[in-house]
Amino acid sequence: MIDLTIVWAAIIGFAIIAYVVMDGFDLGIGILFPNFRVGQDRDMAMNSIAPVWDGNETWLVLGGGGLLAAFPLAYAIILPALYAPLIAMLLGLVLRGVAFEFRWRDPAHRATWDRTFTLGSSVATFAQGVTLGALLHGITINGRAYAGGWWEWLSPFSILTGLGLMVGYSLLGACWLIWKTEGPLQQQAFNYARRLGVALLVVIGVVSVATLTLDPQYYTRWLAYPGVLVTAQVPLATSIVTFLFYRSLRRKRDAQPFFYALALFGLCLVGLGISIWPNVIPARLTIWEAAAPYRSQLFMLVGAGLMVPVILVYTIWAYWVFRGKVGPEGYH
Repeated sequence: MIDLTIVWAAIIGFAIIAYVVMDGFDLGIGILFPNFRVGQDRDMAMNSIAPVWDGNETWLVLGGGGLLAAFPLAYAIILPALYAPLIAMLLGLVLRGVAFEFRWRDPAHRATWDRTFTLGSSVATFAQGVTLGALLHGITINGRAYAGGWWEWLSPFSILTGLGLMVGYSLLGACWLIWKTEGPLQQQAFNYARRLGVALLVVIGVVSVATLTLDPQYYTRWLAYPGVLVTAQVPLATSIVTFLFYRSLRRKRDAQPFFYALALFGLCLVGLGISIWPNVIPARLTIWEAAAPYRSQLFMLVGAGLMVPVILVYTIWAYWVFRGKVGPEGYH
C-alpha cells in the first residue's frame, strides 16, 4: 500500500517550492522598487511581473489548504502559534495586490501606491521568514494543542530568518530583471545581484550556524558521523553554484543568474529538509502523527491529481506566452 502521508508531504513540499520560485521574484521586485528610477524603469519592473504575479499565490493556497486537509493536527497547532506573522503576511499580500492595480488606475497618487507596493511586499516577505524561523526555533505543544504564548513566534532567530528571506527574494527580483529587461534598469539589476549574492551567502552561513544551536536534533543530523559525509555535500554544492552564479554575472548572461539564484534557494530547501524530515513541526510532531485518516487522504488526492496538472499547464503556458523582454510599453 502506498503511504499517502508521504505523498501528501511531497505535494505540500512541491507547493512551497513552487511558491518560492514563482512568487519570490515579484516580492523581491517590490522590496527593491524604491531604488528604481521613477517613470519608465518602475513601469518596466511592474510590466515584467504583470502577466504572472496574481497567479503565483495559487501555490500558497495549495500549501495552506493541503496542510489543513492532509495534516489537520499540525494545522491546528501551527495556526494559533503563528497567528500574528501569518495575518501580517496575508495583509501584506493584500496591500501589494491593491497597490499593483491602483498605481495604473490612479496616476495622481502613483507615488503613494508605489510606497504601498513596497510596504506590502516587504511585510509579506518578512512575515514568511519569521514564520519559518519560528517553526525551526520550536513550538510549545502540550498533548495535541499549542501551549505557548502569544509572542513565542518572536525571537532573534525568527527576525534573522525574516531579514534573510528579504535578502533572498531581493536577489531573485534583481535576477528576474536581468533576464526580462534591458538598458539602465538591467545594469542596475546586475549591480544589485552582485551585492545581494554576497549578502545571501552571509545570511545562509549565519542562519545555518544558528540553527545548529536550536536543538540537538539539528546538530546530530548535520554533523554526526557518518551522516556528515552526505550533509557536507550541501555546502559543497552551494559553493559550486555560487561560482557559476558570479561567472554568469561577469559574462552578462540574461537568464542564467536567475536559475542559479533559484538553485541556491533549492539547496537551502534541501538543507531545511535534512533538518526537519520527517517532522511537520520540527522536533515536535511527525507527519504520521499529524496525518488525516487514509480515506480522507485518498479522497483529496483525487482532486489534487486532477487540479495540480491543470495549474501547472496554465502556469507554464502563461510564462511561455510572456517569455520575451519587457520594453517601455510592455513585452516584445
